[in-house]
Amino acid sequence: MPLPPPQWKNKHDDKSPDENGAGGGKAGGKALQPIIIKRIKKGGGHHGGAWKVAYADFVTAMMAFFLLLWLLNVTTEEQKKAISNYFDPTHPKVSQAESGAGGVLGGLSVAPKGSMVSNVQPITTPQVSGSALNNRKKSEQDPKISPEKAKESAKKTLEKAKEILRKNEEARMKKAEQALKKAIEENPELKALKDNLLIDMTPEGLRIQVIDQEGRPMFPSGSAQMFKNTETLLHKVGEIIREQPNEISIRGHTDSVPYGARADYTNWELSADRANSSRRVLLEGGFPPKRIHDVVGKSDTEHLVPDDPKAARNRRISVILLKEELTDPDYAKKAAEKAKELPPEDYTDEEDTGETQDTPAFPKIGTFRRTPGAVEFP
Repeated sequence: MPLPPPQWKNKHDDKSPDENGAGGGKAGGKALQPIIIKRIKKGGGHHGGAWKVAYADFVTAMMAFFLLLWLLNVTTEEQKKAISNYFDPTHPKVSQAESGAGGVLGGLSVAPKGSMVSNVQPITTPQVSGSALNNRKKSEQDPKISPEKAKESAKKTLEKAKEILRKNEEARMKKAEQALKKAIEENPELKALKDNLLIDMTPEGLRIQVIDQEGRPMFPSGSAQMFKNTETLLHKVGEIIREQPNEISIRGHTDSVPYGARADYTNWELSADRANSSRRVLLEGGFPPKRIHDVVGKSDTEHLVPDDPKAARNRRISVILLKEELTDPDYAKKAAEKAKELPPEDYTDEEDTGETQDTPAFPKIGTFRRTPGAVEFP
């Protein structure tokens, strides 16, 4: 707003009315009052730092949020459960004494008596039950054991497992042998043929041989068509070995009596035809076709009586109950599974002079459980 024009006064105006007389300074005898002008400036100025505090709170909250996300990503399930139980007010209390923080968030305190029963956790080692716990090898438990020694121990354990499987299989075959002999003794028709049956154990498995006797052949001379009593005997053999899981090998053998010089049919064809004829008889008796491993004609290459190549006992049919180790492609897996149930073979290094002690297996990283307090080392 425009300023008023300045008002001039003379030197006598400052005098009081008493000095200038009545009416001095202004008409009517009143003194002049000063004019006060207030100017207000709009815009600009300082608003303080309150926004900085709010921004700092926001950044802190975001940092805590992303830290929480990171912790959720790197912790294991066991650790999450431990953290959850720590903040769970319904979780069983480990102490009735409350000092330090106390309450739900109570932890160890400076005082000997805190919210925990004890602030010292004794050092203990987990107990190992069985040798296959965590599938740990000795080389993983004891760094002093060389990989070669550990490999040797594993190999010995595997061989021990295979030996156990062999003994179990041999025991089953022995039972089959006893069952077959008992069945022949109880059958009057087959009892007369017990001398034509020869049973023994070979490296391949249980061998059952139907052999010719002097005056009692199993096949007509030079023919693959067996007699009726031979069929009955083979049916009984198939009935007994059918209960076993092993595969069989059927092999035909002849003596060294040759055919004529110009004959197209030889002992090779005869032995193969007799073996194949035996296969058909076993199948007719209900033996599973999938368990027949092979049918072989051996001619006169494997005599039962080597000193007498023309002996009647050299003419025979062999039914071999083969060991699983020779025919089962999964035998190695079975042995490996069996080895897991066995304790590892003990071995000592050349430098060792005393007895070796098994080192307990520790749990894998990430599976440790929460302890009730701190660990105090001696």
